[in-house]
Amino acid sequence: MIELFGWSDALRASFAPQLEQGRMPARVTAHHRGLWRVVTTDGERNARLSGRFALDAAQGEHPVVGDWLACIGQDGSDDLIVHALLPRASVFTRRAVSGGGVQFIAANIDVVFLVAALNGDLNLRRLERYLVAARESGAAPVIVLTKSDLAEDAGALVAEVEAISGGAPVVALSARTGAGLDGLSPWLQPGQTAALLGSSGAGKSTLLNALAGTALMDTGAIRASDDRGRHTTTHRELFRLPGGALLIDTPGMREFGVLAEDAALEASFADVAELMTQCRFGDCAHVTEPGCAVLAALADGSLSDERWQAFLKLQKELDFEARRDDPKAQAEHRAHWKQIHKSQRAKNKFRARSEDS
Repeated sequence: MIELFGWSDALRASFAPQLEQGRMPARVTAHHRGLWRVVTTDGERNARLSGRFALDAAQGEHPVVGDWLACIGQDGSDDLIVHALLPRASVFTRRAVSGGGVQFIAANIDVVFLVAALNGDLNLRRLERYLVAARESGAAPVIVLTKSDLAEDAGALVAEVEAISGGAPVVALSARTGAGLDGLSPWLQPGQTAALLGSSGAGKSTLLNALAGTALMDTGAIRASDDRGRHTTTHRELFRLPGGALLIDTPGMREFGVLAEDAALEASFADVAELMTQCRFGDCAHVTEPGCAVLAALADGSLSDERWQAFLKLQKELDFEARRDDPKAQAEHRAHWKQIHKSQRAKNKFRARSEDS
């Protein structure tokens, strides 16, 4: 049975040392407090962490949906005991909403479906954040635009999303009518694992039900006042679709703290990154410098101020995360932004004088 959930020859080879210790492989399909639901060679079981594993595991080493585990059965109980977590091929994370540590969402995913609805709640800035996190995870991002049947001009909205996609595929569909569902087929092949990520009301659970051909998850109504939905998915769970693909549904995430390296940011803002390489000076701050390609693009409209500000905001967030525990980096950052703010104030003062004259 485990072969139906992504178990491969490569995983089997890497698991050999665990097998010699009498352990069996298992994949996490759901997590409820201190209990993990797993699938093994002989079916579905519950699993609990061993005392040593729970004590020694660092942050992020507790199992999440999609993880592969090494477990041992126990006499007199159907529950398995988790003794080890296998290395992850990919993992999707975010900064916890409370501002605390890292929250691990799902692991060992091949594709991240970033779901957004083609209604009044379509938010390009939120999609940009999801794209950066998806690229950092190691999985391939695919933007899925749901509720195409409700949009007055779906084509125009799709074009807006494609403009900020950074080259990620964009698929518009209607889970209600079935139109466009086949557009996801390239990423839903047997044995592939995909995860649905997006805000409440984006249509993730409805999409899951449409792909599964049955009602696996409850769906909720959208508030007419703001086109937003309520949480209908309350936990993360991995499902096997009729065609053999594996799909992880997750609760809606409206607030999203991004954790990523510069490479993921630059890949998601490839247009901005390319402009920055064209500036006359290598240390251009893109504020008042002559020969700045970014300022030129902002002036002629080829780069929108909204996209530039979104890039700066994310860059600042990522810089903050990188220097969180580095006092020297904190001091350098303060000096850098002090100079930028000083230049910006001078620019605004000059502009005001020019307008008065």
